[in-house]
Amino acid sequence: MLRILFVCHGNICRSPACELVLKKMVKDRGMEDRFEIASAATTTEEIRGNQGNPVYPPMRKVLLSHGIDPSEKYATLMTRTDYRKYDYLIGMDDENIYDMRDIAGGDPDHKIVKLLDFTDHPRDVSDPWYTRNFNKAFEDVVNGCAGLLNFLQNHYEGGNGCK
Repeated sequence: MLRILFVCHGNICRSPACELVLKKMVKDRGMEDRFEIASAATTTEEIRGNQGNPVYPPMRKVLLSHGIDPSEKYATLMTRTDYRKYDYLIGMDDENIYDMRDIAGGDPDHKIVKLLDFTDHPRDVSDPWYTRNFNKAFEDVVNGCAGLLNFLQNHYEGGNGCK
């Protein structure tokens, strides 16, 4: 089973969108039993008390418009132990990558990568918190998750699917 953790600053826009999009992609391909997929934040800004905030309303609206229900997702915090638990820890931008390495205490196994590095156009995932363009962020997420899934299918078992 492959364990994937998507990470962004607050875990209310980009990383939960990644989690939910990739879960849908693997389910649509009949591969959900081969993956554990989650998402987390690098900061506690969206975590209040014992529960984090839900997916940010404009991102929730975009997800719902694509048939993806984010109602069960609440912000959680990345921890140092996540580095051992997950095979891939995937950030959205350079700041996330820096923070993730700090939280993990480094990246000796080279598990921390940026999502759009799995595409033909490596760059940061558009941050809708600042751009207010939630559709563009969703497009980046879909392209990145598709690239990631293709990479994983080609990398494991010689292209015959994920281990």
